[in-house]
Amino acid sequence: MSSNVPTFTELIAGCTRSAIHLEMRDSYAVDDEAEGFEAWRNGFRHDPADRASWWRPWLDLIQETTSHGVAVRRARIVSEPVTEYIRFEHSGTFTNVAAGEHVRWLPRRRASDIALPGNDFWLFDDRLIRWNHFTGDGAWVGEEFSEDPAAVKLCADAFESVWERAIPHEDYKIS
Repeated sequence: MSSNVPTFTELIAGCTRSAIHLEMRDSYAVDDEAEGFEAWRNGFRHDPADRASWWRPWLDLIQETTSHGVAVRRARIVSEPVTEYIRFEHSGTFTNVAAGEHVRWLPRRRASDIALPGNDFWLFDDRLIRWNHFTGDGAWVGEEFSEDPAAVKLCADAFESVWERAIPHEDYKIS
């Protein structure tokens, strides 16, 4: 990769076919979600009928990307019973779906025999990986890029195996 690191918006805007995202942590401590997570903990829930109250730039980006025919899919591997953070993510995922993203959930016990990469990732058009690195407590510490064919194959195969077993968002119930 060149020294000019592309932004996420540039990466997804450059897609022509697909953008896939695999999340494998049970909690994240991402700064831009902290306020929303705290509000959710205090009982706030988005009203699906009040789109203006929850629509945000991320959803514009996904809607624009999918309107150009790019398939955007996200799979989440989760431990059960789920963590409080996963409950928070699940409650707000309808917004991703409304923007055109396809989301599925895979209980971790059903992923035991899948070869998985060591980090969460985005894979753009089956050619470029954006690895996401987190601390042990879930704080994002950076990204790394790879076009290594073996790593691309690992990520693509892992994602498709997870996707095949995973439960569509609308069918995944958290008790």
